Amino acid sequence: PVPDGAFDAVVLDLQHSPFDRAAAIAAIRTAAPHPVSVLARIPSADTDLIGWLLDGGLDGVIVAMCDTPATAERIVADVLMRLLVPQLSEALGQPVILDVQSGAGGAVGADLVAKARADGHTLLFATSTFATHAAISPRLPYDPIKDFKPVALIGRGPLLLVASRQSGLKSLSDLVTLAKSRPQGLNFCSAGEGSINHLAGELLAQKTGVSMTHVPFKGSGPATLELLAGRVDVFVATVPTILSHVQDGKLSVLAVTSATRSKLLPDVPTMKQAGIEGYEVSTWWGLLAPADTPKAIIDQLHAVVLSSAASPLIRERLIREGAEPLQMSPAEFAQTLGREIERWRQMARHIPGLGS
Repeated sequence: PVPDGAFDAVVLDLQHSPFDRAAAIAAIRTAAPHPVSVLARIPSADTDLIGWLLDGGLDGVIVAMCDTPATAERIVADVLMRLLVPQLSEALGQPVILDVQSGAGGAVGADLVAKARADGHTLLFATSTFATHAAISPRLPYDPIKDFKPVALIGRGPLLLVASRQSGLKSLSDLVTLAKSRPQGLNFCSAGEGSINHLAGELLAQKTGVSMTHVPFKGSGPATLELLAGRVDVFVATVPTILSHVQDGKLSVLAVTSATRSKLLPDVPTMKQAGIEGYEVSTWWGLLAPADTPKAIIDQLHAVVLSSAASPLIRERLIREGAEPLQMSPAEFAQTLGREIERWRQMARHIPGLGS
């Protein structure tokens, strides 16, 4: 039993146990009678089950075809995409299926899209890690520039430089002083090698001139737990990952990585204000198509995506997470993406073991 209208999104894991399909639809409608995102994990071979979900009369169905063991990150996928898919489905007048292809830093899904038919029916929901992973992985099965055509960049947000309470760090100057006082320097965690957190941490070490050891984890969740426990010193984390812990006083926030202060944390200085010149890092979300997709299709998708992303639901979500909604043309997005990949490639060349 669930409270009436209690949820904005519903997650179904339909991979294992038999269930009553009519009862499942009724339960979803009771829990969320207004338009709702329904994320369903099902075996990709079960076409009958896919058809049942898409034809079930629900608003905003997202089907995540997953054959691998469930993880929290895999089930949740990306919040923004869960919100965007129902908007796209309505605007395009046809079902939109979210196929969650994780693995290899996002390279599995990117390769699938790079080799897909260029007809506008297969798109890649990319984040900043698309660029950072490309920068440190010269042997990818695709070219991150030549094999894709940008469609729309929908939002960009800062990261937060946070420290464990056990470290005693209160400011960026504290970080530099402590790191220089230790023979081994400090350590920083990330969501994995090649993630935006990883390269943002490496950039911090370069800009401050201190020794910092990278400690990668399989996702932001485990990294955050180790930071909270004090087993790592600092983390350059995305706002959604870390904000609640900062607000609860469990972590110290030293700086924000954007050019201007965050409206969510107006008392926190930017990196420049804290003493580091030339440090500006952000995370972003956008859609890419296969390279040979005709311009007419790109332009149509661009208009639909930006219109959908401009809905109050998505704009409010972006702002609530400290991000900025964007209206950028495909050409501008292509230039921005190219500059960002080249920037991270240049930086990675100076880090032993990366970009080679």
